[in-house]
Amino acid sequence: MQNPVADPLDPALSTNGACPVDTLSQTCFRRIAEGVREQGYVVLPHALPQPLADALWVQAHESPSANFRPAAIGRLEQRDRNRFVRTDEIAWIEGQTIATRQWLQWSEQLRLQLNRALLLGLFSFESHFAHYAPGAFYRRHFDAFKGETNRVLSLVAYLNHDWAPDDGGELVIYRESTGGGEPLRVTPAFGTLVAFLSEDFPHEVLPARRDRYSIAGWYRVNNSVAERVDPPR
Repeated sequence: MQNPVADPLDPALSTNGACPVDTLSQTCFRRIAEGVREQGYVVLPHALPQPLADALWVQAHESPSANFRPAAIGRLEQRDRNRFVRTDEIAWIEGQTIATRQWLQWSEQLRLQLNRALLLGLFSFESHFAHYAPGAFYRRHFDAFKGETNRVLSLVAYLNHDWAPDDGGELVIYRESTGGGEPLRVTPAFGTLVAFLSEDFPHEVLPARRDRYSIAGWYRVNNSVAERVDPPR
């Protein structure tokens, strides 16, 4: 079956799934590592390469293969759809298209850079598209609780053009546990990237007045044992 949505990738991004890491990306990777080292989080506007961000925008907004489903909380047998906690919908990224393969390759290059710079032992990466319809939210939560999971670093990339201040939908990162002062509000503007230590920063997504799209991802360490392969989903 023909895919009704094309991947509008720049010729500089090859169709074999390999995303070249240019000087701009290397600078971005270094700034992410520095921010995580110094304060545990970083917010970088215009961090994604423009052709990649454009392709992911199309994938999230127009492709029926995105297959969004109501989001749940917890993992495996503990998974639960709790609309008091969150009302977004998600589509897991498995590299089914050129755009998502490029995203996974870019994320892999970032993983290697972070391991070299910070010795975090990051082993794998998982991510999904997230769609918040007008009024949707995700209440304050941690991406990982200390000693209970293997998510180490959270990553969020925003895919919203012309986002105005009164559109709402900010990511709020609470910094009191790290002595960072008042909560940090991040506008979900196109191409902005956020990274933070998963166990250290509770956060929430405020309701928006228009459709809001992003990618949420997590770098993990390897907690596999003989009886169980990790990470599960």
